[in-house]
Amino acid sequence: MSKVLLALTAAALLGLSGCADMQTKTGDKPAAKATISAEAQAALTAAQADVKDAKAKNILWTTADAALKAAEAAAAKGDSETVLKQSKLASDHVQKARAQMNYPVLKTGD
Repeated sequence: MSKVLLALTAAALLGLSGCADMQTKTGDKPAAKATISAEAQAALTAAQADVKDAKAKNILWTTADAALKAAEAAAAKGDSETVLKQSKLASDHVQKARAQMNYPVLKTGD
């Protein structure tokens, strides 16, 4: 009886492993990459360069970083309008961070 149970269990495991292998084979094909407009790609590239420069100077605002991440996510989905909007926002916030560095230092007390 135990030999029959062992044989059935082994057959079931082999059958299930075969099904699991079939599912991974169909998912091996890479999905088609979403494309964005040339204008959106240029804005995204500029925003990435601006954010990289701001990080190097330790003046990056968190809102600029979040906008860049949103733009990159939209680019992965192929949403050119959102890429443009978020890339411009990221570049704008980096520009404001650069301007903020020119503000006079506020002294308190003597």
